[in-house]
Amino acid sequence: MQSEFAPVLLLLVATVAAVAATYGVAALVRWAPGVLVVDPFSSGMAPEEHAVSRHHVRWYTVTMVFLAFDMEMVFMYPWAVVVAQVGPKAVVEMFGFLAVLMVGVVYAWREGTFRWT
Repeated sequence: MQSEFAPVLLLLVATVAAVAATYGVAALVRWAPGVLVVDPFSSGMAPEEHAVSRHHVRWYTVTMVFLAFDMEMVFMYPWAVVVAQVGPKAVVEMFGFLAVLMVGVVYAWREGTFRWT
């Protein structure tokens, strides 16, 4: 029984086998690094605080705004491909999507996400 999805299944099996082989080889040749190698700074000095505690909470809000714009680009690339075929309906839908994102940016701006002082 030949299927049109046989190449996809073959690629999936090959990918899983390659990943399993990579993990297997890594487990065989693994060595334990020294303490100084795994330090975040590799400066030879012991860290004074935990690595996560150095990041201020405002970085997380900036990251969320960045992810919103990143998702905007992810959706705009396929939209740019089909906008000529779909017509004005696609333009209106994209402007609606951008309006929702703009409301989020204005909210973040009013909350002081972009203020660094």
